[in-house]
Amino acid sequence: MREHGIPKGPMPHPAVQNPHPPAKTDHIKRKYLDVPYASLSPAQKLDIYLPDEGNGPFPVIMSIHGGAFLGCDKADAQVEPMLRGLKRGYAVVAVNYRLSWEAKFPALVHDVKAAVRWIRANAARYGFDPNRIAAWGGSAGAYLAAMLGTSAGVPELEDMSLGNPDQPSHVQAVAAWFPPTDFLAMDEQLAESGLGPTPGMEHSGPESPESLLLGEQITKIPERVRAANPATYITPAAPPFFLQHGTADTVVPVQSSITLAAALEKAIGKDNVRLELLEGAGHADPRFEAPENVEKVFAWLDERLKGA
Repeated sequence: MREHGIPKGPMPHPAVQNPHPPAKTDHIKRKYLDVPYASLSPAQKLDIYLPDEGNGPFPVIMSIHGGAFLGCDKADAQVEPMLRGLKRGYAVVAVNYRLSWEAKFPALVHDVKAAVRWIRANAARYGFDPNRIAAWGGSAGAYLAAMLGTSAGVPELEDMSLGNPDQPSHVQAVAAWFPPTDFLAMDEQLAESGLGPTPGMEHSGPESPESLLLGEQITKIPERVRAANPATYITPAAPPFFLQHGTADTVVPVQSSITLAAALEKAIGKDNVRLELLEGAGHADPRFEAPENVEKVFAWLDERLKGA
């Protein structure tokens, strides 16, 4: 029996008080749910959705849910924008990963990389194209998508014991909505924009999602914070990135995407980095999932993965 919303664990954190409802997937004919991609934790499962017709090989969208690193689920409504890709010939693989109350950084990065390796190892079985994989997520999911994009081949961020060590874990494109990047800069950046931080919800506090993820108050562990920043690992080998962020985001400052985009541009060129700021949009604003915006993301993915 699958469970939605906040998984079993400690009392819900204020950052995820309103879990998303389950995604509507009854209409999808071909799906495989709760498939294990590793065996260390019950969290290491994924859901596979295939187009109604064809045998592939399908380009793959790896959907990574947000939830402040400590809540939400691969099968909640966050996957619905990605599922629109089924009609465009994409396979969608929605991934769960160990949350911060179960395991600390870099466990969640190990997990999503293990999931990419699993996708490649099982490409023939499910009709995946192992050479066309995009990572797409919002908030904590966008953070993980960005880590997949920047840190390919970094040994400490890869746990080969989770399976399929003969497969690479790089991706060919990243779509990231409002990703947190430099955790230590977030409160200052929000203050600069006149948007916070909200008292009692400071990112630098001992019970913040970021401190809980890294296992200690982030102000005391700057080196660990640097190790958790996707920008730390950028090289010219990074894939194309599409970043979107709301200018009125009071949770993850817009500077998180601006600074990441600037660093990526230096390494992979402006043509491979697209940054769009949604004026007046907040965190997880409905405008991100609006049909016209999702269409924009898919048009970009088509160009990068299909040569359209």
